[in-house]
Amino acid sequence: MLSTPFEKHTLSMSVLMTPDKANFVGNVHGGDLLKLMDQVAYACATRYCGSYVVTMSVDQVIFKHPVSVGSLLTFLASVNYTGTTSMEVGIKVISEDIKKGTAIHTNSCFFTMVAMGEDGKPTPVPTLQPETEIQKKRFKAAKKRREIRLHGCDCHE
Repeated sequence: MLSTPFEKHTLSMSVLMTPDKANFVGNVHGGDLLKLMDQVAYACATRYCGSYVVTMSVDQVIFKHPVSVGSLLTFLASVNYTGTTSMEVGIKVISEDIKKGTAIHTNSCFFTMVAMGEDGKPTPVPTLQPETEIQKKRFKAAKKRREIRLHGCDCHE
């Protein structure tokens, strides 16, 4: 058996957007995009920690541009931060018009995934050690988002 040649904390996945994913105006339905992003977050988090994971929260879902049926979507995911049993997975979605050869950043979001043990309870995950400048930047931003989720923000002061 070969070990995987991929980084454990990142994942990319591409999916062709077919007519069954269309909404009433002919673009890809936002709910279908969210489902795909959840699947990508699951795969990225599971690859990282080696355990079954569940979705705890979704933050900052931003739909910047509509996605056309026929587009090739590429989901770029990374574990940005780890707590004791949870991980933040950031996802960037790129929509490619494969006929024209053009691409655009259409969606972004952050999923918090929790690792589950065989007993059905949260289980510890490996501590993420950011190495590059971008990893350190993502780690710091994710830590701040986590603090806001856990303690709320003083948005009204």
